[in-house]
Amino acid sequence: MEFRLDGPVLEGALVRLEPLEHRHAADLAAAVAGDRSSYGFTWVPAPEEVGAYIDAQQARAATGRLAPYAQISRATGRAVGATAYWEPRTWPESGELYAVEVGFTWLAPAAQGTGLNTEAKLLLLRHAFDTWGVTRVDLKTDARNARSRAAISALGASFEGVLRSSFPSWAPGERGRRLRDTAIFSVLADEWPDCRARLEDRLARRPTGSF
Repeated sequence: MEFRLDGPVLEGALVRLEPLEHRHAADLAAAVAGDRSSYGFTWVPAPEEVGAYIDAQQARAATGRLAPYAQISRATGRAVGATAYWEPRTWPESGELYAVEVGFTWLAPAAQGTGLNTEAKLLLLRHAFDTWGVTRVDLKTDARNARSRAAISALGASFEGVLRSSFPSWAPGERGRRLRDTAIFSVLADEWPDCRARLEDRLARRPTGSF
Protein backbone atom coordinates (compact mmCIF):
# COMPACT_ATOMS: atom_id res chain seq x y z
CA MET A 1 0.00 0.00 0.00
CA GLU A 2 1.37 3.43 -0.93
CA PHE A 3 2.29 5.60 2.04
CA ARG A 4 0.42 8.90 2.17
CA LEU A 5 1.46 11.72 4.47
CA ASP A 6 -1.28 12.63 6.94
CA GLY A 7 -0.02 14.99 9.62
CA PRO A 8 -1.98 15.03 12.88
CA VAL A 9 -2.41 18.08 15.13
CA LEU A 10 0.82 18.56 17.09
CA GLU A 11 0.67 20.69 20.21
CA GLY A 12 3.31 22.25 22.43
CA ALA A 13 3.42 25.00 25.04
CA LEU A 14 4.04 27.80 22.53
CA VAL A 15 2.72 26.53 19.22
CA ARG A 16 0.02 24.23 17.88
CA LEU A 17 0.46 22.80 14.40
CA GLU A 18 -2.90 22.33 12.68
CA PRO A 19 -3.48 20.93 9.18
CA LEU A 20 -3.57 23.99 6.88
CA GLU A 21 -7.10 25.01 5.88
CA HIS A 22 -8.84 28.05 4.44
CA ARG A 23 -10.09 28.96 7.93
CA HIS A 24 -6.49 30.06 8.60
CA ALA A 25 -6.44 32.45 5.63
CA ALA A 26 -7.40 35.67 7.41
CA ASP A 27 -4.80 35.18 10.14
CA LEU A 28 -2.09 34.30 7.65
CA ALA A 29 -2.92 37.29 5.46
CA ALA A 30 -2.53 39.54 8.51
CA ALA A 31 0.71 37.76 9.44
CA VAL A 32 2.35 38.55 6.09
CA ALA A 33 0.98 42.09 5.73
CA GLY A 34 3.97 43.83 7.30
CA ASP A 35 7.71 43.91 6.74
CA ARG A 36 8.89 41.16 4.39
CA SER A 37 12.63 41.78 4.62
CA SER A 38 13.26 38.70 6.79
CA TYR A 39 11.76 36.25 4.30
CA GLY A 40 14.70 36.32 1.91
CA PHE A 41 14.57 33.32 -0.41
CA THR A 42 11.58 31.64 1.26
CA TRP A 43 8.22 31.15 -0.46
CA VAL A 44 5.89 33.37 1.59
CA PRO A 45 2.63 34.55 0.00
CA ALA A 46 1.60 38.18 -0.13
CA PRO A 47 -1.67 38.91 1.71
CA GLU A 48 -3.72 38.71 -1.50
CA GLU A 49 -2.05 35.40 -2.42
CA VAL A 50 -2.84 33.49 0.77
CA GLY A 51 -5.95 31.82 -0.63
CA ALA A 52 -4.07 30.59 -3.70
CA TYR A 53 -1.17 29.52 -1.46
CA ILE A 54 -3.51 27.34 0.62
CA ASP A 55 -5.04 25.91 -2.58
CA ALA A 56 -1.57 25.02 -3.87
CA GLN A 57 -0.55 23.32 -0.62
CA GLN A 58 -3.82 21.40 -0.42
CA ALA A 59 -3.34 20.24 -4.03
CA ARG A 60 0.09 18.90 -3.03
CA ALA A 61 -1.48 17.30 0.05
CA ALA A 62 -3.98 15.50 -2.20
CA THR A 63 -1.09 13.60 -3.79
CA GLY A 64 -0.13 12.18 -0.38
CA ARG A 65 3.35 13.72 -0.59
CA LEU A 66 2.75 16.81 1.56
CA ALA A 67 1.18 17.41 4.96
CA PRO A 68 0.92 21.21 5.31
CA TYR A 69 0.42 22.91 8.65
CA ALA A 70 -0.60 26.31 9.97
CA GLN A 71 1.51 27.39 12.94
CA ILE A 72 -0.82 28.67 15.66
CA SER A 73 0.52 30.84 18.47
CA ARG A 74 -0.82 29.42 21.73
CA ALA A 75 -0.56 32.90 23.26
CA THR A 76 -2.94 34.52 20.76
CA GLY A 77 -4.78 31.61 19.14
CA ARG A 78 -3.90 33.04 15.71
CA ALA A 79 -2.10 31.47 12.78
CA VAL A 80 1.32 33.14 12.43
CA GLY A 81 3.02 30.96 9.84
CA ALA A 82 3.21 27.64 8.07
CA THR A 83 5.32 24.51 7.84
CA ALA A 84 4.97 20.99 6.42
CA TYR A 85 6.09 17.42 6.13
CA TRP A 86 7.17 16.77 2.55
CA GLU A 87 8.57 14.11 0.20
CA PRO A 88 8.07 10.85 2.12
CA ARG A 89 10.39 8.03 1.08
CA THR A 90 9.44 4.41 1.60
CA TRP A 91 10.88 0.94 1.20
CA PRO A 92 9.70 -0.40 -2.19
CA GLU A 93 8.83 -3.86 -0.89
CA SER A 94 6.88 -2.95 2.24
CA GLY A 95 5.85 0.65 1.63
CA GLU A 96 7.18 1.47 5.12
CA LEU A 97 8.29 5.06 5.64
CA TYR A 98 12.02 5.53 6.27
CA ALA A 99 12.61 9.23 5.55
CA VAL A 100 10.71 12.50 5.27
CA GLU A 101 11.48 16.18 4.79
CA VAL A 102 10.43 19.12 6.96
CA GLY A 103 10.04 22.28 4.91
CA PHE A 104 7.82 25.06 3.54
CA THR A 105 8.45 26.85 6.85
CA TRP A 106 7.85 30.54 7.48
CA LEU A 107 6.77 32.75 10.36
CA ALA A 108 5.48 36.29 10.65
CA PRO A 109 8.30 38.66 11.64
CA ALA A 110 6.79 39.23 15.10
CA ALA A 111 6.87 35.45 15.76
CA GLN A 112 10.49 34.98 14.69
CA GLY A 113 13.01 34.48 17.46
CA THR A 114 10.32 33.74 20.03
CA GLY A 115 10.75 29.98 20.36
CA LEU A 116 7.83 29.05 18.10
CA ASN A 117 10.08 27.76 15.33
CA THR A 118 12.21 25.80 17.79
CA GLU A 119 9.19 24.13 19.35
CA ALA A 120 7.56 23.48 15.97
CA LYS A 121 10.70 21.67 14.81
CA LEU A 122 10.76 19.69 18.07
CA LEU A 123 7.15 18.61 17.51
CA LEU A 124 7.73 17.67 13.86
CA LEU A 125 10.95 15.78 14.49
CA ARG A 126 9.54 14.00 17.54
CA HIS A 127 6.52 12.76 15.60
CA ALA A 128 8.66 11.68 12.65
CA PHE A 129 11.16 9.73 14.75
CA ASP A 130 9.08 8.55 17.70
CA THR A 131 5.74 7.84 16.01
CA TRP A 132 6.54 7.16 12.35
CA GLY A 133 9.88 5.57 13.21
CA VAL A 134 11.84 7.18 10.38
CA THR A 135 15.59 6.79 10.02
CA ARG A 136 16.16 10.25 8.55
CA VAL A 137 14.61 13.73 8.37
CA ASP A 138 15.79 16.14 5.67
CA LEU A 139 15.79 19.94 5.88
CA LYS A 140 16.64 21.96 2.77
CA THR A 141 17.02 25.65 1.95
CA ASP A 142 18.25 27.91 -0.80
CA ALA A 143 22.05 27.84 -0.52
CA ARG A 144 22.08 31.65 -0.52
CA ASN A 145 19.79 31.84 2.51
CA ALA A 146 22.37 32.34 5.28
CA ARG A 147 19.67 33.05 7.88
CA SER A 148 17.84 29.80 7.19
CA ARG A 149 21.05 27.78 7.07
CA ALA A 150 22.11 29.14 10.46
CA ALA A 151 18.68 28.35 11.94
CA ILE A 152 18.76 24.77 10.65
CA SER A 153 22.29 24.24 11.97
CA ALA A 154 21.20 25.59 15.36
CA LEU A 155 18.56 22.85 15.55
CA GLY A 156 21.34 20.26 15.55
CA ALA A 157 20.95 19.13 11.93
CA SER A 158 24.10 18.12 10.03
CA PHE A 159 25.06 19.97 6.85
CA GLU A 160 25.60 17.47 4.04
CA GLY A 161 26.44 19.70 1.10
CA VAL A 162 24.99 21.76 -1.74
CA LEU A 163 22.97 20.31 -4.61
CA ARG A 164 23.71 22.53 -7.61
CA SER A 165 20.83 23.79 -9.78
CA SER A 166 18.62 21.26 -8.07
CA PHE A 167 15.18 22.78 -7.42
CA PRO A 168 13.11 25.67 -8.76
CA SER A 169 13.84 28.89 -6.89
CA TRP A 170 11.17 30.42 -4.64
CA ALA A 171 12.98 33.76 -4.44
CA PRO A 172 10.99 36.85 -5.50
CA GLY A 173 11.35 37.44 -9.22
CA GLU A 174 12.93 34.01 -9.81
CA ARG A 175 9.96 31.63 -9.63
CA GLY A 176 9.66 29.71 -12.87
CA ARG A 177 12.83 31.34 -14.22
CA ARG A 178 15.80 29.67 -12.58
CA LEU A 179 16.98 26.70 -10.59
CA ARG A 180 18.56 27.28 -7.22
CA ASP A 181 21.50 25.68 -5.47
CA THR A 182 20.12 23.87 -2.42
CA ALA A 183 21.84 23.37 0.93
CA ILE A 184 20.78 20.04 2.42
CA PHE A 185 20.82 19.12 6.11
CA SER A 186 19.64 16.02 7.95
CA VAL A 187 18.98 14.48 11.34
CA LEU A 188 19.38 10.71 11.66
CA ALA A 189 17.59 8.47 14.14
CA ASP A 190 20.73 7.88 16.21
CA GLU A 191 21.32 11.65 16.35
CA TRP A 192 17.76 12.41 17.40
CA PRO A 193 18.24 12.04 21.20
CA ASP A 194 21.02 14.66 21.20
CA CYS A 195 19.04 16.90 18.84
CA ARG A 196 15.94 16.60 21.04
CA ALA A 197 17.97 17.50 24.14
CA ARG A 198 19.40 20.54 22.36
CA LEU A 199 15.94 21.76 21.32
CA GLU A 200 14.48 21.19 24.77
CA ASP A 201 17.38 23.08 26.35
CA ARG A 202 16.89 26.02 23.98
CA LEU A 203 13.20 26.16 24.87
CA ALA A 204 13.96 25.95 28.60
CA ARG A 205 16.32 28.92 28.31
CA ARG A 206 13.81 31.02 26.37
CA PRO A 207 13.09 34.31 28.19
CA THR A 208 9.69 34.35 29.88
CA GLY A 209 7.08 36.64 28.45
CA SER A 210 8.03 35.96 24.82
CA PHE A 211 5.42 35.94 22.03
